[in-house]
Amino acid sequence: MQRVCFLLKVRQDRIAEYRERHAAVWPEMREALSATGWHNYSLFLREDGLLVGYLETEDFEAAKAGMEATEVNARWQAEMAPFFESLDGTRPDEAMKPLTEVFHLARPGGTRG
Repeated sequence: MQRVCFLLKVRQDRIAEYRERHAAVWPEMREALSATGWHNYSLFLREDGLLVGYLETEDFEAAKAGMEATEVNARWQAEMAPFFESLDGTRPDEAMKPLTEVFHLARPGGTRG
């Protein structure tokens, strides 16, 4: 299982609305994420707009490709793009560049994946 972490920057003037949108993620978006291998997916948002995303998946590239093939993802990404800084014409999901993991403490009895 891969653990993936990425950073994005939410525009300061859109933080409140971004929080509202993610309090009510479309059911079909949630279903598509699960169906394409996005597990334990979390987003953390700092007050200055720094967004930290974390997920677990068997294959991140396959999970991204699976979502890219869905109609709901195209709609979601189009609606979310204006919330972010510095996308330079890319969709938010295209801007998710995984950070390099440098340390992981597994649960007792667990293994490092």
